[in-house]
Amino acid sequence: MPRLFKIKDIIQNYHLENIYKLLLIKKNMFKSLKEKLSNLFSSKEEGEEKVEEKKHKGFIVPKEKKSEKNIKETPKKTLKKDIEDKTEETIQKQDNKISEENKQELEYSIDEVEKELNINEEDKKPNFFQKITQKGKTTSLDKETFEEFFIELENLLLENNVALNVVDKIKENMEKDLLNIEIKKSEIDNEIKNSLKKSISNILIEPFDIINKIKSKEGDPFIILFFGINGSGKTTTISKLTHYLKENKIPCVLAAGDTFRAASIEQLQKHGEKLGVKVISQNYGADPAAVAFDAVKYAKAHGIKAVLIDTAGRMHTKTDLLREMEKIIRVIKPDLKIFVAEAITGNDATEQADTFNKSFGIDASILTKADVDERGGTMISIGHVTKKPILFLGIGQEYKDLEKFSKEEIIANLGL
Repeated sequence: MPRLFKIKDIIQNYHLENIYKLLLIKKNMFKSLKEKLSNLFSSKEEGEEKVEEKKHKGFIVPKEKKSEKNIKETPKKTLKKDIEDKTEETIQKQDNKISEENKQELEYSIDEVEKELNINEEDKKPNFFQKITQKGKTTSLDKETFEEFFIELENLLLENNVALNVVDKIKENMEKDLLNIEIKKSEIDNEIKNSLKKSISNILIEPFDIINKIKSKEGDPFIILFFGINGSGKTTTISKLTHYLKENKIPCVLAAGDTFRAASIEQLQKHGEKLGVKVISQNYGADPAAVAFDAVKYAKAHGIKAVLIDTAGRMHTKTDLLREMEKIIRVIKPDLKIFVAEAITGNDATEQADTFNKSFGIDASILTKADVDERGGTMISIGHVTKKPILFLGIGQEYKDLEKFSKEEIIANLGL
């Protein structure tokens, strides 16, 4: 819209009473200048020596003889001054000579100018915090202002691996807390932070004490089943939890239920030797439900309190592998079903958790590689889709590198 911007410049330089006159002159000037330049260069290309006299609205260009050399050597400043002089001369000639027809046309132009000015005012709208601190001692956030603010927050959450449906939930919770509520302007920052903190706190569930849970079961051993996709760190996590249980005087037996992946049985057996616990296994290709059943039977016979069952990694999209897991659950009836995922995989881990949870239920989760997760959104997302607690975070490769999950610590790390 260059024409409107030029009109606006004129309005700023002349009195308002001359607006009709100036708008008309400016319109004609642009037209004339364009035609002049067009004629100038067309004459050069055709090698013409003369410029014929032409009449325009408000301009009369006299006949002149100019060589191509002279045209090339004409300084830009001289040309500019000539145009300015002609413009001033035309303004004087056009004074008080505006017809009713031109006035009607200019009225439309003025509407365009006002529209343009209004558009520019829109561009200068105050931001969220400027809006809420303009007047008075208190404020209430309307829907429009809240939406403006939340766009930035939404982008931040999405960039940090918080799933979209979780962002929507956070938004819903914050709207209930903040919309149309009178808030002291000095407290608006704290109110927004507190609302976000409250929303995340409601999503995350404080973990239960697994030691008390195991010890409180009487009679049969406490059975823990682990599952997740390939490479999520299930076997290492089982070994870490075994170490943790032993530290708390709870004897364990391990079941090598991953009868599919090469070297998986040997890997678990090596951990068992280091930890000093029994590993129950069969040949590769054996029914994992049968291996789990044997481990439970062994625990009962030897008075062992806890059975930890490893399983083959399975994609959450493979229905046949999901049915296999359902069979294991049906045969051994675990007391706790733990989903293991990498914290750094973001939305993939959230999707896995959602599918596994819908298929056979998740009782708790353990997130591995939390020590290299710089975003933290996966924890919030998995907590939301499963509605179950995260028990531990894997923070290294040593057996001791299993940290209890604390939602208060996570929220504090977010700076809330």
